[in-house]
Amino acid sequence: MTKPEPVFPANRHALYEQHGYSAAIRSGDLLFVSGQVGSREDGTPEPDFETQVRRAFANLEATLAAAGASFADLVDVTSFHTDPENQFETIMKVKAEVFPAPPYPNWTAIGVNWLAGFDFEIKVIARVPQAT
Repeated sequence: MTKPEPVFPANRHALYEQHGYSAAIRSGDLLFVSGQVGSREDGTPEPDFETQVRRAFANLEATLAAAGASFADLVDVTSFHTDPENQFETIMKVKAEVFPAPPYPNWTAIGVNWLAGFDFEIKVIARVPQAT
């Protein structure tokens, strides 16, 4: 049985310490990434919504990279939104920049009423490529 191992990006931010969780857990060739939010390095929310979404994707990218993966390795994506109807256009704009061409990842979007001070969160499962 493969022992799960924690994965953290190089510049681990304060949220992981404050709340006691790993950025991701690798089990075999699968990477289970915790929900990434648009936090600043000190763990506080980015106040501008579009910038918060961009930071969430940047935090996700850094976590994937720490495990040797990228956006191209995503298997499953789930995002959480505090006001989906009003946030949709901004999220789709950023999403189109991150995933500009097919194949697009599968994606489930969920409306929620609380994200600990944040307005957008994204969690994924990725398959980590084999080193050659």
